[in-house]
Amino acid sequence: MKLALGPVLYYWDRDTMLGFYEEMASAPADIVYLGETVCSRRHLLRLQDYLDIAQRLAGAGKEVVISTQTLIESEYDIKTLHKIADNGNFRVEANDMGAVRLLANKAPFVAGSTLNIYNPQTLDLLAGLGAMRWVMPVEMSREALVSVMRERQSNLETEVFVYGRLPLAFSARCFTARHHNLQKDDCQFKCLDYEDGLALKTREGQPFLTLNGIQTQSALVHNLIGELDNLQEAGVDVVRVSPQAHHTGEILRLFREGMEQHLTPEQALSQIEGLMPAASCNGYWYGRPGLDFVRNINSTATA
Repeated sequence: MKLALGPVLYYWDRDTMLGFYEEMASAPADIVYLGETVCSRRHLLRLQDYLDIAQRLAGAGKEVVISTQTLIESEYDIKTLHKIADNGNFRVEANDMGAVRLLANKAPFVAGSTLNIYNPQTLDLLAGLGAMRWVMPVEMSREALVSVMRERQSNLETEVFVYGRLPLAFSARCFTARHHNLQKDDCQFKCLDYEDGLALKTREGQPFLTLNGIQTQSALVHNLIGELDNLQEAGVDVVRVSPQAHHTGEILRLFREGMEQHLTPEQALSQIEGLMPAASCNGYWYGRPGLDFVRNINSTATA
C-alpha cells in the first residue's frame, strides 16, 4: 500500500502553510494532495502558490495531486476549476461532477470521496471517463467496500481515508461565521482562529461536531491505524491521512511503521493517542455509528 497526505482542510496562515509543506517534503508520504477544497474565501495561498509547492514536492519524489473545491458557488470558483483541470503538469482530484466533466477523456484523474461512489456501476462509469483512482466515501463500511471491489469490472486504484476528522457535509452557509454572528461574505476570516476547526459539544458536554467554515466534520478523529492489515486484505492500494495543525509528520511516520509491520496495531494505537486533537473513532468501517470505536471485529464498541 501507498501512504497519502490529503489536502489541508483548515485555514492556516501563509507562513504556516509554507512551513508545513517544507516539512512534508521529507515526510514518509508517497502521495501529497494540495489545494483549497473547502472555501474559496481562503486565499492566503493562490493556485500558483500550490503549483509552486507541487513542483518542490515532486522534486522531493512525491506524487502530487491538485484537489478541486468540493462546492462550486461562484464564477471565480469555476475559473479556478478550469485552471486546475488545465494545469498540464499534475494529476487532479475531482471533488464534484463539474471537475469530472472537465477532465473526462482528457487526463487521468482521481475520483474524490465527495463524488459519493457507492456501487460498482458508478465506479466503472468513472473509470471509463479516465479515473485512475477512487477515494471511498468516508462513511462506507469495509463490507460494502469489499462488495464494490468484487463486483466492479474496472481495475482502478482504491484509496481510503484512514485518519483525521471526517468531512461529513458541505453547505452554502458558513457555520463558523454564523457562530460569530457574521455574514458569510463578511466572515472576517474567523476560520484562522481555529487551527483544527471549532469543536461543538452537546448540552451534556459530549463531543458532537466540528465546524470548519462551510464544512461540518466529526468531533472525534477517524483512526484506522489499527486496521492496516484489514485494509490490505480488502485490496486497498492507498491510505490517506488528513493533515492536522500539529504532529502530522509523526502521525505519517506511525502509519508507515504500521504498514511495514515495525509496529503492532496495539503499539501503533498506543503511540498515536498522544498526538491526536480528540479521541479515536472508526465505527463506519465496521458498519456502525461513526463515533463508535472498535478495537477489533470481535470487540464491543464504545462511544
